[in-house]
Amino acid sequence: MIKLIASDLDGTLLQNGAQELTPHAVELIHRLTQKGIHFVAASGRQYDNERLVFHKIRDEISYIAENGSLCIHQGKVISKGIIPDDLARRILDEIKKKPGYEIVVSRQDACYIEDNDPAFVDHIVNVMNNTTKIVDDVRNVEGPILKIAIANMTSHDLGEYLRHLKDMFASEIKVVTSGHIWIDFIIPDCNKGTALNHLLNLFKVKPEECVVFGDQYNDIEMLELAGKSYAMSNAAPGVAAHADCVTDSVEDVLEEILSSLS
Repeated sequence: MIKLIASDLDGTLLQNGAQELTPHAVELIHRLTQKGIHFVAASGRQYDNERLVFHKIRDEISYIAENGSLCIHQGKVISKGIIPDDLARRILDEIKKKPGYEIVVSRQDACYIEDNDPAFVDHIVNVMNNTTKIVDDVRNVEGPILKIAIANMTSHDLGEYLRHLKDMFASEIKVVTSGHIWIDFIIPDCNKGTALNHLLNLFKVKPEECVVFGDQYNDIEMLELAGKSYAMSNAAPGVAAHADCVTDSVEDVLEEILSSLS
């Protein structure tokens, strides 16, 4: 019996760059929660942003934010991962050497960015509607820091730079893509899968009673944890190998689950 459903947002529940849920998705999730099934939004986005995306049903669901570095249920922090200050500084110093990459430093209260690229600032502030603070130099942001993310607004070919960053920092922190333009730095024991496991323990739900949806490498631990997992048909190369099924639409699968409960 399914007792919990967790879904990534961008590229999964939100398709083609959408920043809002479809009314149908909101209805489906509401119906599931009314039947006693826990729903978890699991994203690289900040907690405030996730609450905004799910605003019509925001108090009905739980949240995994910042790629697992923050997990919240009913306003209570269930788990939190912090990047050590020294490591954060070394990562930021290295990124600063590479032109073309914009940086987001995430704390629980806000994300911090610099005012270098108007398109990037517009994307963070007005498209994603993040709770944002603009600073002169992100290296001066005081901890605790939950996540560091970088974006290249002009290129989707992150492979070479991703490999460089992994060579430098993979022994200390997880370096993964999180969408076509993003590279995220995540504390190794604070990914979406570990955060989801905290919620399973909280709700006394077994992994085999859990369904998960994802499309990127930052979803892999979560896909592998669940009893039934779905990779999106447009998932990053290799992600589908970590899932049980492939789907074009989260909403279609949610419809099937609801029909099976009738």
